[in-house]
Amino acid sequence: MSRYVYLERADGSVLPVRARRCDTFFCRLRGLMLRRRLAPAEGLLFVEDGESRMGASIHMLFVFFPIAVIWLQEDGTVVDKVLARPFHPFYAPQAPARYYLEADPALLDVVEVGERLTLTDAGALDPADFDIR
Repeated sequence: MSRYVYLERADGSVLPVRARRCDTFFCRLRGLMLRRRLAPAEGLLFVEDGESRMGASIHMLFVFFPIAVIWLQEDGTVVDKVLARPFHPFYAPQAPARYYLEADPALLDVVEVGERLTLTDAGALDPADFDIR
């Protein structure tokens, strides 16, 4: 799988974010810390070894801007979403999750808890086919 993915709905529509897979220790350790901003169509998709509430928890220390956080189970079901604020010490999903997406806060308006998303290799889609603004 490519380093970048899109998240696709059951109806074939694609969420307006291109996410970089964050599945290594160092990528998960760094996350968005010390960055000054995140582009509107940019995100990080964190991949944990298994489903867990604690393993999928995050902090916002040294993150200087608010972000949307969307937690997904192994099968892609959205189990929680939250607007994470700068320097907040702890956020955890309401249910165990294997993946969590950190992206522009506007994403919270287009994703619903309970919907199922599929990870699609970014190489399989042409960004010109849809609006990712």
